[in-house]
Amino acid sequence: MTNKKKRSYKTIGEVVKILNANKNSITGSKPHTLRFWEKHFKQIKPIKINNHRYYDEKSIDILIKVQYLLKSQGMTINGVKKVLNSNNLNIDENDKKNISTLNIKFRLNKINNIIKNLKKNNG
Repeated sequence: MTNKKKRSYKTIGEVVKILNANKNSITGSKPHTLRFWEKHFKQIKPIKINNHRYYDEKSIDILIKVQYLLKSQGMTINGVKKVLNSNNLNIDENDKKNISTLNIKFRLNKINNIIKNLKKNNG
């Protein structure tokens, strides 16, 4: 994996930090939780290299939605599967705003990391 491409992926530890930054989450996520969700939700597709998982932005977005629906909305695994498998996410406007907020937090975190790397490399 090239250095540029590797930066566009997050390790399981980095993804856990992103999910735990979510103030709406009732309980924090842990690496074993992400591996469990990966087994149950086919949409989560990390790249595995030397037994290390690397998550792309799409998988992270899905993990954010899964966490929100399971932890904040109290849905079951099967309920979340139905939502993810439907073309139209059956999420009301408040839910969409909460998920949108989580996605914004993720993107801000990504921008902050880019700024830190630029400062480190140019400083």
